[in-house]
Amino acid sequence: MPRQLFVTTALPYANARSHIGHVMEYTQADIWVRFQRLMGHEVHFVCADDAHGAPIMIAAEKAGISPQDFVAQIAASRKPILDGFLISFDHWHSTDAPENHALSQAIYRELKAAGLIDIRPIEQFFDPAKGMFLPDRFIKGECPRCGAKDQYGDNCENCGAVYAPTEVKNPYSVLSGATPELRVSDHHFFRLSDPRCKDFLERWTHGVDRDGRARLQPEVLNKIKEWFTVDEEGKGGLGDWDISRDAPYFGIEIPDAPGKYFYVWLDAPVGYLASLAAHFAKTGKDMDAFLADPATEQVHFIGKDITYFHTLFWPAMLHFSGRKTPDQVYVHGFLTVKEEKMSKSRGTGIDPGRYLELGLEAEWLRYYLAAKLNDRVEDLDFNPEDFISRVNSDLVGKYINIASRISGFVHKHFAGQILPSTDAQFARIAVAEATAGEIAKDLEYRFEAFSGLPSPILMNTMRGWADGIAGFYEGREFGKAVRKIME
Repeated sequence: MPRQLFVTTALPYANARSHIGHVMEYTQADIWVRFQRLMGHEVHFVCADDAHGAPIMIAAEKAGISPQDFVAQIAASRKPILDGFLISFDHWHSTDAPENHALSQAIYRELKAAGLIDIRPIEQFFDPAKGMFLPDRFIKGECPRCGAKDQYGDNCENCGAVYAPTEVKNPYSVLSGATPELRVSDHHFFRLSDPRCKDFLERWTHGVDRDGRARLQPEVLNKIKEWFTVDEEGKGGLGDWDISRDAPYFGIEIPDAPGKYFYVWLDAPVGYLASLAAHFAKTGKDMDAFLADPATEQVHFIGKDITYFHTLFWPAMLHFSGRKTPDQVYVHGFLTVKEEKMSKSRGTGIDPGRYLELGLEAEWLRYYLAAKLNDRVEDLDFNPEDFISRVNSDLVGKYINIASRISGFVHKHFAGQILPSTDAQFARIAVAEATAGEIAKDLEYRFEAFSGLPSPILMNTMRGWADGIAGFYEGREFGKAVRKIME
């Protein structure tokens, strides 16, 4: 049966232009989406700019413009990148759009009606030099778990720990360098520690989709188990999630709470739904009916650094507000350069805009990324020498060269026509069909869907593969698929 797919990539934060890591994620999802469309499935592929938060407010202030104008400038810079790298989104939106304001506030009200919102005073860091409460990302210090220096106020990039900003050792303000002061303010919390949330999330994270396939990759599930674990001192486990921020703040106002705004990570994933709503408003499709249809599959492609939000907060928000939860969350690693983390200061960053300005072909980079991608949570390394070698040997030396030679041979000896009349030619067609089936298996395809194809050779081949398999093939093995194509 044709599939109904709602597919997203992570929303890029609108405080900077697109970088090559964004292109890697978009390319991965785009290949998967194009394949599903090729197989005749209905796919709605959307994304948006993550447009709220103190970092954007502060950056706009430094630039001397409004946050809205700052976001608009960043948004305008994305289209040439998306078009240049042939990314096939159906719609691109913004979390500052009216749809996202309305949906975020509606979800909050539904969570509050479910008894999952608390309001209580907390101590938080205040920058006396800037006169404002500090967002988590504008507090740095030593990780309270592993001791790594210069870690953010909400999570450690070294050990992956998640913690409260007040747990950071030797904190300092990123904005002014001042030592922050602890002050009290009333905040809104989503009660993730509620037994209902814990029970649901344990089921959801360990669950399977409609085809009996694990919803999360093994590496992701292992990491999630750590977040559920309570140590001998009673630390750890699911804690309540602070979803509010104090003015001044660029974001969505919390209903009936003057001076309080949603923390950006509450309204950011809601942007997936808002973008879909805006897309359907243009096409005349009913979003509520689409999401309520049991056949609809919701699929997210994300980086490993935002796994916590997409596998705990996001499904819990959706479930307890009465909405559909994701069928799959596909997590990938980072893009490194010569096995080092990209850094502008070290000159190891790759600017996708500059890549296109130099006249380099988008297909070269798409091919290189695809040849290295798989379904595991592994970092992908970009090596310039390897990139040049693969383009020259694979795309030019093999693919283009063979096509050019065959084209000349066919025109010279067969009047430009290939006639499938001999047994040898029929055999070659059979091999090609079988190879296509293997490639489909690597990218992800249901066996049942092949029943409508006309070729008896392909059907027999697929039936042979299906022995002992429960109707579904694991996918996103892009590197394997590329190798088979090149063979």
